[in-house]
This record gives sequence, C-alpha cells and structure tokens, in this order.
Amino acid sequence: MFRFSDPDYLYLLILPLLFFGLFLLLNRRDQKQLRKYGNPQLLKALMPEVSTARRWLHVLLQLTALLVGVFMVAGPQFGSKLEKQKRQGAEVIVALDVSNSMMAEDLIPNRLEKSKQTLSRLIDQLANDKIGLIVFAGEAYTQLPITADYISAKMFLNTISTELVPTQGTAIGSAIQLALRSFGLDQEAERAIVVITDGENHEDDAVLQAQEAQKLGIKIHVIGMGSLKGAPIPQGLNNDYHKDKEGNVVITKLNEEMCQQIALAGGGVYVRADNTNTALRVLNKELDSMKKSDIETTVYAEYDEQFQALAWIVLLLLFVDMFILDKKNPALRRLKLF
Repeated sequence: MFRFSDPDYLYLLILPLLFFGLFLLLNRRDQKQLRKYGNPQLLKALMPEVSTARRWLHVLLQLTALLVGVFMVAGPQFGSKLEKQKRQGAEVIVALDVSNSMMAEDLIPNRLEKSKQTLSRLIDQLANDKIGLIVFAGEAYTQLPITADYISAKMFLNTISTELVPTQGTAIGSAIQLALRSFGLDQEAERAIVVITDGENHEDDAVLQAQEAQKLGIKIHVIGMGSLKGAPIPQGLNNDYHKDKEGNVVITKLNEEMCQQIALAGGGVYVRADNTNTALRVLNKELDSMKKSDIETTVYAEYDEQFQALAWIVLLLLFVDMFILDKKNPALRRLKLF
C-alpha cells in the first residue's frame, strides 16, 4: 500500500503553479520592454547568442525539481509487510445521504459538506474500531468495505459527491439493508449503523428495516442534517435553484419526525446537526459505550521510506540545470560530429 507520512505538505504543490505564473508575468514584461527598442525579430538577429529555449529549459528543470521536492518532503512510503492484528473494538457502518437535497445550504457550507466534516472528525476519534461507508440516494452503494484503515476511509470521504449515485431519491431502508449485509462474521463486538440524512425518505420503509436491525442486535443512530425551516436546493452554476413542474422553488426541510422514528425503531439515538460539534459529541458518547471484543484485521505493519529516489531526482535536475548556460556556446556551433 502506498501512502504519504506527512500528507499536509502536499498543499505546497501550489508553489510550482505560483512560480510558473510569476515567470510568465516577468517574461511578458521583458517582451514588452524589448518592443520599445524595435521589432523583436530584427533585434533577435543582433543577439545571436541569446537563447529563449534555454531560458524555458531552466524554468522547466527548476519547477520539476520543486514539484518532486514537494512529494519528497511529504514522505512517500510503501507498505512492505502485511500482518493480521487483533484489536479491542467494535464495528460501525456509516450510511451517508448524497441526494440532491443534501446540497441545501441551511448548514454551513451545505448539508453534504457538513456531513463529510462530521464524519471526518468521527474517523479521527476512532481508536481500534472498524468502519465502513455506504452512500445512498435512490439506491445504496458500498463506498468503502468495513476496515480499520482510517487513512483510506478519509481518502474515500474526499471523493463523495451527489454524482456518485445516478438514481435520485432517498432510500434509507435500502442503505440499512446493505449495511446489515456488509458487517463481518458473527462476533461478540457490538455493531452499529450511523445514518446521516435529511430524512426525506421517499423510496422504502426505513422504519421496518431499522426494526430488523435491532432484532439482530445492531443499533441505528441517526444524525439529522438540515433545519426545520428548510432551504432551496442549488442547481447549476448560475445561482439558480431546483423548481417543481409549476416553476416554484422547491424548499427542502429536515424531516425530523422520520429521523426520530428510524432511531427509535433501531434502538439508537437521534441528534440534529448544527454548526457546532454537538451531534458529534453525542454520537461519540454512544459509540464509546459499545461493547468491544477482539477484531481481526489485516494491516500494513511496516512501511519503507521512498524519499531517497526522489531526492536523487531533485539533485540530478539541479545538477543539469547548473550546467546549462544562458547563452548559446559558439564553440558547440562550430563542432561537426559528422
């Protein structure tokens, strides 16, 4: 498995773009200054040793060295050894609503992004528990099979959008059904399903599926996303909103009653999300109280550092750049190999 030990350094990848943009601005300024003295094509004949290509080659080599250097300091690593470990933990599967109504902006920045932020913080606070991720709208799909690899979980989280599920709607029952099939083999550890949704269920009987889960000893916790007042659903890039057949702007509201019914039927808790971390604190308290048992998981136990190869590439690029002259070498022009 490949990973970066310090992925925050990857934000520095913006530096090569900034430097290239600065080079283009300076180059444009120089060309403008050159035109003040006459036609650039005529002036070029008066400066036969000046090489524009060499100038661009310098920039290309330096930017490439900077780009590779950023990847180097981020600490590239390859997992070199797989081993099975036993940990004391529980199993949690999160079912995340990605229907269009989750783009409503009654939470900051919108319901879906707030859900992803909440889930990211939840993953950060997990210790030895396993987590899986399901996305649903009109249908439900497994986004991440249940795992103890929290780094992969957060990577998959970044790819979530309303475009993941082509069929629109809100099939909470289907998501719960899929979650029940996604748990591992029977074991003593407790299991829970966390449903993050605005509760606008139109496709199936989610309450019935929650009752089935409780019969199996699996609790259903629900985080309600949105407000009771509601908000319009953004559509397109022109600050437009989703409208019904009569041309009226559709207002999507949190169906808190549905969320409460699902949580009650599933023996779990319901909490409404807001622009604080209240929902996360309540949920963490419930998950911490779950019974733990030995969970066997396969993990990469050793990682080999790979920065050395990138360091050699950077040195080679800088070495080549150092020996490229800014001007053409007259002696090389007279050199005839054939």
